[in-house]
Amino acid sequence: MTADIAKLGPMLRTWRGRVSPDAAGLPSGRRRRVTGLRREDLAELAGISVDYVVRLEQGRHGTPSAQVTAALARALRLTDAERDHLYRLAGLAPPAEGEISDHIPPGLHRVLNRLGDSATAVFAADWQLIWWNRCWSALLGDPSARPRLSRNFARDTFAPAGAVPNLSHWPVTSLSQPQVEISVVSDLRRATGRFPDSARLTGLIRDLSTDSPRFTELWASGEVGAHREDHKIVQHPVTGPIAVDCDVLTDGDDQRKVVILTAAPDTEDETKFRLAVVAGSAHTA
Repeated sequence: MTADIAKLGPMLRTWRGRVSPDAAGLPSGRRRRVTGLRREDLAELAGISVDYVVRLEQGRHGTPSAQVTAALARALRLTDAERDHLYRLAGLAPPAEGEISDHIPPGLHRVLNRLGDSATAVFAADWQLIWWNRCWSALLGDPSARPRLSRNFARDTFAPAGAVPNLSHWPVTSLSQPQVEISVVSDLRRATGRFPDSARLTGLIRDLSTDSPRFTELWASGEVGAHREDHKIVQHPVTGPIAVDCDVLTDGDDQRKVVILTAAPDTEDETKFRLAVVAGSAHTA
C-alpha cells in the first residue's frame, strides 16, 4: 500500500481543527487562538513530540508507524471510517476486525509447495504455528505431538529457563537471541495495532507479561527491531548438530510469517540436513 504524504498533512490539520479541547479531555482555561486542538495538544494526547506533528503536517516526514497512527486516530477521535482513511494515507493496512486469522490463502499454499527442499513453517500474526512441511518435522520433530495452543514461538522465546520447548523436540540454539527477542516483541506490538480486538493476542501478551521479566522489560522499553534472519544450531538426535540459516518473510495484511530453515549449500551441514530429512521421512513412513 502506497502512502499519500501530500494528503496526510492537510487531513491531520482538518481533523485537529474540529476537536474541541473539552471533548479531548484537556484542562480548561488555556489561552487559545484556535477553536480546535493546537499542535501541542495533539502531541500531548498522542504521546509524540510537537516537532513530529509539525513535520507530519508539513509533509516533511516519511510515514508514521502503525503505533503512532493508532495514537493519532485516538487523539483525533476519528470514526472507524476516518481511522481507516488515516491508515491508508500513511501507507498502512487499516486494523482488521475480530481475531487474528489462521487462514492460508491458495496463492501462499502454491508458494509453500515449491519450497519442499527446505524446512518451512507458517506462523500467524501472534507467532502461533499454523502450518509446517515434512522437512520441518524431520528437522525439529513433529509439532502435532504438542498441544495446539502451546505451539507458539513467542511463548517458546520467553519461556522460563529450563522449560521444555514446544516447537522443537530437541535443543535449538539461536546465535542472535537478543535480536530475536526484540523482533518478536516488535511483531506483537505491531499486531496489536493491526488486530486491536483480538482476545487471543491480548491473552498472549498478558501471559508473557506475567511470566517473563525479559518480555516485560522489552515491552515497556518500546524496543523496535526488524530482525528477519538468524543462524541456529539444531542438536538433531540422528545427525548431531546442524547449523541452519533462518529467514522470515511476512505475507500480506494478516501479518503471517513464513519461516524458512536451510543449510549452506555444499557443506557438511547440508549433508546432515538431508540425512535428517531422510531419517524423519523413514520414521513417519
